Amino acid sequence: GSICTTRIVAGVGVPQLSAIMSAVETAGKAGVSVIADGGIKYSGDLAKALAAGASAAMIGSLLAGTDESPGEVYQHQGRSFKAYRGMGSVGAMARGSADRYFQAEVRDTLKLVPEGIEGQVPYKGPVAGVLHQLAGGLKAAMGYVGGRDLADFRERATFVRISNAGLRESHAHDVTITRESPNYPGGI
Repeated sequence: GSICTTRIVAGVGVPQLSAIMSAVETAGKAGVSVIADGGIKYSGDLAKALAAGASAAMIGSLLAGTDESPGEVYQHQGRSFKAYRGMGSVGAMARGSADRYFQAEVRDTLKLVPEGIEGQVPYKGPVAGVLHQLAGGLKAAMGYVGGRDLADFRERATFVRISNAGLRESHAHDVTITRESPNYPGGI
């Protein structure tokens, strides 16, 4: 996910869409569902994960700023935020998640080898608004490809590799955003 550093710290892992496609190819033969874990920043990312074969997606960073997530809302430089930390962060490992990273015996936090960070995410209000935008984006994606249901969506979806220039072009560009959209916090 967005707060995970495993690919950098351990050098293990692949980009999310590649991981989903590979896992679906193997797990699908055994009838095992695949859950996308990471890379979901926008509703379009959720649509791509489901089109690639994932049955569900982890969306921790998208929900972390909502009223229903743990933690208090605080102000920083005139904006509202909530704290967000990964299970592999020093703070979480010191409070009991170290065993997930084979470090349960480590007592000195300076000896922990974290695979995540602690940070902050913008406050987003009630979770219902976030889920509404995700569902709306998914419905739009399904409509654009003519998918009547998830199975049809997967059948009709195609994937095209794009360049960094194509990615920049996909985002709003050559303007200054004066009002943030609820489903597009802006920038790449």
